Amino acid sequence: MAGRRTRRTKVERFDADGSSVREDVLAVEEPLEVRLDGKPFVVTMRTPGDDFDLVAGFLVSEGVLWSADQLMAMRYCAGTDEEGRQTFNVVEAVLAPGVARPDASLERHVYTSSSCGICGTASIEAVHKVAHASVADDDTTFSRALLADLPDRLREHQAVFDRTGGVHAAGLFDAEGELLCLREDVGRHNAVDKVVGWALREGRVPLRGTVLQVSGRASFELAQKAHLAGIPVLSAVSAPSSLAVEHAASAGMTLVAFNRGGHFNAYGATHRIR
Repeated sequence: MAGRRTRRTKVERFDADGSSVREDVLAVEEPLEVRLDGKPFVVTMRTPGDDFDLVAGFLVSEGVLWSADQLMAMRYCAGTDEEGRQTFNVVEAVLAPGVARPDASLERHVYTSSSCGICGTASIEAVHKVAHASVADDDTTFSRALLADLPDRLREHQAVFDRTGGVHAAGLFDAEGELLCLREDVGRHNAVDKVVGWALREGRVPLRGTVLQVSGRASFELAQKAHLAGIPVLSAVSAPSSLAVEHAASAGMTLVAFNRGGHFNAYGATHRIR
């Protein structure tokens, strides 16, 4: 699966001296169909790899799961390309008995792109998911110096970005700055879902005492994903949206944005920054 994350291709490069043909490395983007107990649930575009983490994290983000014991199994389903090779582009998740299946009115009615967090949600009310773990009472503190250093620590481990320049990253760190998990994907929402899914499968959700560093902006969708996973601090290298700031404040989260060059802005529960 790791070999499917990038693909080589020929490219003609133009500059002031003319043009030349060379080899380029691209980040792969392919569809992934998610099935719940044998029934289609959603199709999303993603970078292949860590697909089980992606599915598990997506289900956390949808409010379907919040504990490892609610997910019985995951498996790749049959799916082949035009040459008859397994595509590994269909994953079925089997929910534990007693876990409520998503209401049909809340299911996605279109495929989600790699850049989409809530595309296809059937109603405005369904955008706001119910969190099963509070972050407001998480009193873990994080040093200003550590938070300012996280973008560089994230960048040091972005192997696919180094080769392609075409993927986002999300990294989960503890209060001492130890990297717990890093995932890359063409979709920034997917990268976060992969981190959250890893944590769910490891029995770590809710993720108290952690900070999620992302390579892009802080949107409402990413703030909500962090909240649903029990992450008290979300840090982004770029700008926050107004709804992300509002959500962080109402949830008791700490939202760090414009985190680059050794300085950042902080919103919401800023008392966690020492």
